[in-house]
Amino acid sequence: MSTEDVDLLVIAQDMADEARDFLSTVTEVAAGSTAEASLPLLLLAVSDVLAAGARLGATVDVVPDERFEPDLGPDPDVDPLRANLANVFEGLDEYTEVVDPLDGADIEQVTVSGGLVTIAQALSQGLRHYEAGQVGEALWWWQFSYLSDWGTTASSVLRALQTVLAHARLDVDDDVAAEAEYDALQS
Repeated sequence: MSTEDVDLLVIAQDMADEARDFLSTVTEVAAGSTAEASLPLLLLAVSDVLAAGARLGATVDVVPDERFEPDLGPDPDVDPLRANLANVFEGLDEYTEVVDPLDGADIEQVTVSGGLVTIAQALSQGLRHYEAGQVGEALWWWQFSYLSDWGTTASSVLRALQTVLAHARLDVDDDVAAEAEYDALQS
């Protein structure tokens, strides 16, 4: 086995691990089991999967063994996940995004919940291939979908999550801020 093949296997294993972690975190948040920690958990999960995706983007194009994608059966139903995430982000879900910063200033309204589901779908599809022993197909899928869709979506969602978290932590009444500052100076 060549060094390049070994490197690709390592990237595939890392990507599979990150995909599982991301899917687990998003599912837990959607279930409402981590209400207080939802934003920080999602911020970490999206950051981690973006770092793994960056490795895919920096890797030479992966070419699958087969010309056509092997049939894995029906795609999982993501509507319940989307609905549950929309409930979690009620009132904070929609935000404005620049469609293509290199192509102009066109903007569109998107949702955090929709973005998280888009990422989950792409990662899940690659993971299904990986777990079926189709490592080359999984790598191709993750790389292609990172470059064409979920990478930019994840970047946008990350910025939205970070902004929501910043507002939650930094937007306080002047009286509360002054009192906290006084307490900090006195301790």
